[in-house]
Amino acid sequence: MSKAPDVPAEQEFASIRGIFWPIHNFELKKFLPMGLMMLCILFNYTVLRDTKDALVVLAPAGGAETISFLKLYGVTPSAILFMVIFVKLANALNRESLFYAIVIPFLVFFACFAWIIYPNRYALHIGLETIQSLQATYPNFHYVFPVIGNWSFSLFYILSELWGSVVLSMLFWQFANHITRVAEAKRFYGLFGMIGNFGLALSGSLIYVCSNYANSLDESIDTWGINLKIQMTMVVISGIITMSLYYWMHRSVLTDPHFFVAEESGAKSKKNKPKLSLSESMKYLLQSKYLGLIALIVLAYGITINLVEGVWKGQIKIRFPKENDYLAFMGQFSFMTGCVTIVMMIVGNNILRRLSWKTAASITPVMILVTSLIFFGFIMYSNQIGDPFSPFLGTTLVMGAIMIGQSQNILSKMTKYTFFDPTKQMAYIPLDPELKVKGQAAVEVIGGRAGKSGGAFVQSTLLAAIGGSVTLASLVHILGPIVIVVTIAWLVSVSRLSKRFEDLTKGKSAGA
Repeated sequence: MSKAPDVPAEQEFASIRGIFWPIHNFELKKFLPMGLMMLCILFNYTVLRDTKDALVVLAPAGGAETISFLKLYGVTPSAILFMVIFVKLANALNRESLFYAIVIPFLVFFACFAWIIYPNRYALHIGLETIQSLQATYPNFHYVFPVIGNWSFSLFYILSELWGSVVLSMLFWQFANHITRVAEAKRFYGLFGMIGNFGLALSGSLIYVCSNYANSLDESIDTWGINLKIQMTMVVISGIITMSLYYWMHRSVLTDPHFFVAEESGAKSKKNKPKLSLSESMKYLLQSKYLGLIALIVLAYGITINLVEGVWKGQIKIRFPKENDYLAFMGQFSFMTGCVTIVMMIVGNNILRRLSWKTAASITPVMILVTSLIFFGFIMYSNQIGDPFSPFLGTTLVMGAIMIGQSQNILSKMTKYTFFDPTKQMAYIPLDPELKVKGQAAVEVIGGRAGKSGGAFVQSTLLAAIGGSVTLASLVHILGPIVIVVTIAWLVSVSRLSKRFEDLTKGKSAGA
């Protein structure tokens, strides 16, 4: 069976094209559909992320503080349950059928939520007065009752969170790792992220436009409900396009030996290997120190970003207390994040190709550490003033906190998409098929959720211990030192993983 032609990529791409578009013309048939899949998945990820935050933060009796309880007691158990289901489905279905079996239920729920569940929320949810009465009676569970009372919003939040972990971090990247060689990954993966972030920018602009359109409608109608229908219709359409591209890839690309050779991916050896049960799979994964290091990196990212975002979203609620206004701001934020990341992807793709894996993988924790400390420092200054609407450099303290937090989030997500995601996914490529599929699933779904739930555990424990309507902004003097410790552990894990990654890559190249 023939293989892809041997092309000296670095020599051929020594010109300007090597910086902006290091893709051979014959590779476009493989590269472009994958890039478009990434675009559609990130489009949905952004719409769902911004919508779920608006629903939960502005829910009756809710707030940004409810997110920590929801992530810890809702998202994490759901991720574990999904992992059980995924392993059983992976043993029963082939790779293509597994993709459809996971994606379709997500799209069905999001459509039903906008068109059926939300319009009937008053009949389905616990009343506001009941929630407030429970909060007054049990102050230590102040932020738990809105999670339970607004249960359909909580369910929407959980599934939206899982979309990022399952469809983006797991299904897409498993597929990419399955059909991409290491040499291709160094050129492809950074550009996948760049194309994907056009979806981020596109979704952000559409969210902003749709939210402003909803605001322009007659206030006598449910303008937020109309906006939800528009957003979820876009999600369903984008999901259908994603599945269509995946279907086409299996029929037109994976059947072409120039782009995919089954023996290179280990597919043949996987067929001969007995399938493992869930307990056997988890035992197998726990014995892998390599996967453990990847899990620590994913865990560290989840903890640090969650500790910062909770404080920032609380500031946004103060300034934008209406759903459409909140979502319009988040759409603007997503658009800016996408645009900045696209520009940075060009630089990042060349860093991935020219510098070491360790250097590229270390950029994200350093960026998060520096920007988080600046943001927390400003919040501590604001706490000393007391009034969030006090004048500050031509604006107010709350808007100052929002803008600094926005910069922190944009820079953090820029480095995540540019460096963190590609280097993390490259680390899976040298692994054997069992670790690629079930190992990656365990790290991305359980490890990723454990990271966010770790931050949520810290926040929810502090909130429950103090009780009442205490805010996360008042706890930054505790959250800041935790971020420092976690990012140091992150950098140590990157250093250790880089040595193992280089050894595995060299060993695989020698045996090829």
